[in-house]
Formats: sequence, structure tokens, C-alpha cells
Amino acid sequence: MAPKVYVFKVALREAKQIWRRIAIRSDQTLDDLHAAIYAAFDREEEHLYSFYVAPFGRKGRARLRDAEEYTHPFALEDALFPDSRLRSAAETRIGDLTLRVRQRLHYLFDFGDSWWHELTVEQTDGPVEKGEYPRILEKQGESPPQYPEPDG
Repeated sequence: MAPKVYVFKVALREAKQIWRRIAIRSDQTLDDLHAAIYAAFDREEEHLYSFYVAPFGRKGRARLRDAEEYTHPFALEDALFPDSRLRSAAETRIGDLTLRVRQRLHYLFDFGDSWWHELTVEQTDGPVEKGEYPRILEKQGESPPQYPEPDG
């Protein structure tokens, strides 16, 4: 099957007016999507991350409680408490997730500082155009610094 293009709107959970629109091919991985989000939000230093994919239609706390977790490969290797339910983001292709338009996913970057993002699926069947993917289609709002200055 020929790859399709998925489009995600990626917003900061605590500041939804700051968002990025990202296109990615269905044959690329969640790790590729992480790299695009990392670049789109002007991050400076790599950290562990996870994506949380809940069944379509789940709301509130059930959305995270029932979600499948796809994480950075290092998080699988170095897990203090191994969890067979964790999956590798580097081995999971976007097209394998059976995502639907308007479905929401969550992405956590940096387990210590907890940069939560909400991803909304906007398209799942776009044509692949020439050029590299993933690609940042649109930006809204300034990226906050990865390490904000302490108040004081």
C-alpha cells in the first residue's frame, strides 16, 4: 500500500494557543514525529518522551488511563520497572496506529519537566508530495524556552 500523509496539530497542553501543524508519512515512525515536534518547538536538549494513544472517543481521565504508551527506545532499555505494555516509538509506524480524524493523542517530552502536548489528527489520507517528511506546515505562537528562568 502506498504511503499517505497524516497531519497533526500539536499544541502545548498548558498553552493551547501555541501550536504547530506537522505532516508526516504513514510509513514513518512515532520517533520521526517526535523529532519533528522537537524541532518545531525549538527544543535544545534531548530527553526521554512517550506518546499516549487512547481509543477513539475516550474522554477525561479515561483517555490517559486506557491509552497505549509508545516510548523512546532508551526508556524501554533502562526501565527500572519493566512493563510489557510499553511499545517502542522507533518501531511503530504512524499508519499502524489506525488513527481517525479528530482523534487526540498525548505526547510527553522530558519526564522531569513534563512538557505535555495534545495532538489532534487533522488528516489521514493526504497525498505524498515531493520533499522531505515530516515537515512543519504552520506555527502559531512563540516556543517557550525549554528551561524557563526560575521566578525570583
